[in-house]
Amino acid sequence: MRILVSNDDGYFSPGIAALAKTMQQFGEVVVVAPEADRSGASNSLTLDRPLYVRQASSGFYYVNGTPTDCVHVAVTGFLGFKPDLVVSGINNGQNVAEDTLYSGTVAAAMEGFLLGIPSVAFSLADRGFANLATAVAVVERVVGQLIQHPFSPARLLNVNIPNIPLADLQGYSVCRLGRRHFAQPVIEVSSPRGERMFWVGAPGGVREAGPGTDFHALDSGRVSITPLRIDLGDADGLEEVSQWLEKRS
Repeated sequence: MRILVSNDDGYFSPGIAALAKTMQQFGEVVVVAPEADRSGASNSLTLDRPLYVRQASSGFYYVNGTPTDCVHVAVTGFLGFKPDLVVSGINNGQNVAEDTLYSGTVAAAMEGFLLGIPSVAFSLADRGFANLATAVAVVERVVGQLIQHPFSPARLLNVNIPNIPLADLQGYSVCRLGRRHFAQPVIEVSSPRGERMFWVGAPGGVREAGPGTDFHALDSGRVSITPLRIDLGDADGLEEVSQWLEKRS
């Protein structure tokens, strides 16, 4: 089995080092990740300049682009073969609810899925890697299960892991995405020249976190596993929009 590993925190992150090492027990591993932290890059592709692929002393390859660039370049050209599995992470912080729309970690896995490859995004809740060993154990369990019992057709999974000691882990929950409130307003600052500048504000607070959501799983000390799909179309809205289009003044 040949496995492509990527992330959005950058090739130097402790999370991707742990993920790559863990994957070695399952097959041949190649790491292609951003040269810098590209958190929040979502599914963006770089179209205004060429992309280079360089190799670090660790053996990891890094790209001057986004997480999606990394997987796209690797699978469609650089590697010269199609991987059997794409894994992304281990992210420094959770990717739940609407976070999945912005996350470069999820986007890297999504690009693999779009290219016809089973793909999984792994994120460690909260900030910091104090309980990285817990995440490694979860990765081993999830990937081992996926290899022994693959989905047909392939699936895209989003896995979030509580940042707690392994002994305190309460199990696994297959669940849906929760919901957040609107994001906090941008924070305005001034440049040394008096120009207005803005920092993006914090994510919105929790709006829907009841049983069955990824928020609830993490709050309960459980790993959340959420199958994701690409279709953004609103099938439930087709009839309403059709009727709206036929309305006359």
